[in-house]
Amino acid sequence: MCTLHPEEEAHLAAMASGVPKTRTPSPRPLFSSSPPRSLFDVCWDDVLIPKVAVYLSLKDLFNLRCCSRTAYRFAEAALEKRQVLHLSGNNTSNIDVGFRVLARCCQRLEVLHLACCRWLTDELLLPLLANNKKRLWAVNLNECVNITALSLQPIIVECKNLRVLKLSKCQWLTTGAVDALTLHQSKLVEFDISYCGAIGERCLIIFFRKLNKLTVLSLANTPSVTDQVLIQIGNYCRELEHINLIGCAAISDYGVHALTVHCLRLQTLLIRRCPRVTERSLALLRQRRLYIDRPQQDLGHNAYNLNDFYPSDFLVY
Repeated sequence: MCTLHPEEEAHLAAMASGVPKTRTPSPRPLFSSSPPRSLFDVCWDDVLIPKVAVYLSLKDLFNLRCCSRTAYRFAEAALEKRQVLHLSGNNTSNIDVGFRVLARCCQRLEVLHLACCRWLTDELLLPLLANNKKRLWAVNLNECVNITALSLQPIIVECKNLRVLKLSKCQWLTTGAVDALTLHQSKLVEFDISYCGAIGERCLIIFFRKLNKLTVLSLANTPSVTDQVLIQIGNYCRELEHINLIGCAAISDYGVHALTVHCLRLQTLLIRRCPRVTERSLALLRQRRLYIDRPQQDLGHNAYNLNDFYPSDFLVY
């Protein structure tokens, strides 16, 4: 009969009683073998870009882009999904270099503000428009003096969702461009062609016959805006709420009366520096309590007569 060692007897007794043998825990290593975690390990598409990157400015993203290769990829992924680009008035040095990066990365822009960007050219703008033409609904190119109607072509023809277009002080805007706009765009709700002197009267008359969804319209200091143009606006743009006619010296009470009669939703009328427009046409509008930027004048003995608004040689195109 073999004799068991005391330790073996103790082990068998422990197994029989069901009490596990206690083991001395092994010491933990001073350094973990798993790689260190960072912010970029969080899901980009579901968390970082929609919840964090939306609060970063373009300057923040470009600074982040310089930190590391991972940060570079993250910044460009955030730019790819950016929906609003606002660079109006930004004329800092080397801005054109940064804009080339934006033109390459941005793929989902819906709103584009580039007003007063003196450095902007067709060469810089066209690649950006090519990558974002399907989603853009608002474009502001006010006072972009170094681009041409070539940059307007993809906006007119291919931006099917366009609702807002601002082209104030764009002297390169021609009658042909407005004719193309009339042909391809009919859903504009806000339009600005202030200080655009190359557009003809007949071109505007045809234009406003089609764009009957306008709510905000700026025609300030546009020489071709006449009473005939205002009559067409009154006849077709019944949803108009705000109109800027400052400096339109060719208009008179006849045109303003057309707006009064037909544009019943009108809330704002800017009419300064229009010498032929008098209180005789503004009186009815003042009764509707809309905003007029010209103080009220006393008519004196001049009575208000509807027949005064229609000249004998009245012509409708």
